[in-house]
Amino acid sequence: MSSSIQLNIENKVATITLNRPEVFNSFNREMALRLQSVLDDCESNSDVRAIILTGNGKAFCAGQDLKEVTDPDLNPGFKKILEEHYNPVITRLRSIKKPIIGAINGVAAGAGANIALACDIVVAHEKVSFIQAFSLIGLVPDSAGTYFLPRLIGFQKAQALAMLGDKISAEEAEKMGMIYKSVSVDEFQETINQLSDKLANMPTKALGLIKELFNKSMTNTLEEQLALESKLQIEAAGTNDYKEGVSAFIEKRKPNFKGN
Repeated sequence: MSSSIQLNIENKVATITLNRPEVFNSFNREMALRLQSVLDDCESNSDVRAIILTGNGKAFCAGQDLKEVTDPDLNPGFKKILEEHYNPVITRLRSIKKPIIGAINGVAAGAGANIALACDIVVAHEKVSFIQAFSLIGLVPDSAGTYFLPRLIGFQKAQALAMLGDKISAEEAEKMGMIYKSVSVDEFQETINQLSDKLANMPTKALGLIKELFNKSMTNTLEEQLALESKLQIEAAGTNDYKEGVSAFIEKRKPNFKGN
C-alpha cells in the first residue's frame, strides 16, 4: 500500500489515515486515488463495520497540494482534480453504507475541511480549526462545501465563511452545528475509540439505511421522504439485527448485533 494512505483494521473498525504530514496531509493525485481505493476496500470488506478517517501529524488535511497544481510537469488541471480526485472521494464517503467518523486531529482547510464535513459523525479536539480557505487564493469552495455547509449552519453563515475564509475553532464549529462534538486534546483519542467501538457493534444495515435517508432528505419532498422511510423501515425490519434487537429488549439483555 502506498504510504500516503495508511489502513488499519482492528475489532471491526477500519482506521484510514491521511499520511503526508510533511505537507499537512494535502492531496496530490496519488493520494486522492489511493483514498478512493481504500474506501472501496472498506465498503466491500464484511469485517469492517465502522470507519475512522483521520490524519497523521499536526493537520487533518490542508486541502490541495499547491505544488502539484503549480508544477507544469505534474499539474493535472482543475477539471481532472475535481472530477477524478475530490468528487469521487465525497460521493464515496456519502454512499458507503457504513458509519464514517471524521476524527479531526488538526487543521482542516479548503477541500480538507469539506472532506471532514462529508463524514457521518465529526469529532475534533479543541485545538483544531476549520477554514474555507478557497477565497484567500482566488478560488471557490469545492468538495461539496457549498452543499453541506449551508445545510449544516445556514445560508448566511456559510456564505460569509466561504467569502471571508474565517478560521473557525472546534468549539465554535460545535456550537454552530458544523460538527458533532469538540473535546479536549487529552480526551480526543478515547472519545474516538469509544465512538467507533459503539458504532462497530450496532446494527450496521440499519445505520446504512439511516445514512441513505439523511442523504435523500437533502432533496426529497415531504411526501417522497415519508415514502422512503416506509420502504427502508420495511427493509430494516427484515434484518437479523432487528430480530436480535427485539429479542434482547424482551429478554432484558444486551443485544449481540452481527451487522446483517
